[in-house]
Amino acid sequence: MEEVKSPIRQRADEIKPYRCKNLIAVLENPMDIKNIGTVIRNVNALGVEKTYIVDSRKSLPDDWEDMRERKSLSKTSVSAIKWSFVKRFDSTEECLQHLEKNRFTSIVTSPHIKGKVNHILHEADYTHPKLAVWFGNESRGVSDLAVEKSEFCVSIPMFGMIESLNLGTTTGIVLYEITKQRREYQEKYKRANRRPNK
Repeated sequence: MEEVKSPIRQRADEIKPYRCKNLIAVLENPMDIKNIGTVIRNVNALGVEKTYIVDSRKSLPDDWEDMRERKSLSKTSVSAIKWSFVKRFDSTEECLQHLEKNRFTSIVTSPHIKGKVNHILHEADYTHPKLAVWFGNESRGVSDLAVEKSEFCVSIPMFGMIESLNLGTTTGIVLYEITKQRREYQEKYKRANRRPNK
């Protein structure tokens, strides 16, 4: 007898091939809880595997299960927090050490030239086996330490008098481009592996 799957299980099965494995969005000391919720919603909607939050002020609970119960996060993320893995760190150093230990390549986002190597968003390659994308604080941007430890800096081209976007918008635009590239790469890799041996 065939097992009847719940609508949630069916949806989880449908989206599984489109998830971007080994892709982490890192928020460095975000100040506004609403922004955190919006980013988690973007991360979930775009198929990013995990969110890491550097939270030096210790405003978030350590435990993901406790985070899921936070009404402020649940509301602003439109419940995405319940379906997304989120991990917090006390400092940028701690987060970088964790990523380096697990062999992740870090890149940072900034509207201005910050790193040794700088790319316009759609001109960079995001198909690294393990990638962590850093987004800075709403007012100060990304830290010098994160820039120093990153492979390159990426910026969104802007053509107005105002050269900045809010955190929710920035993560949406940047992660859309990165997940699009990674899904195309994953599909190409899968197709190559499906070819019969001659």
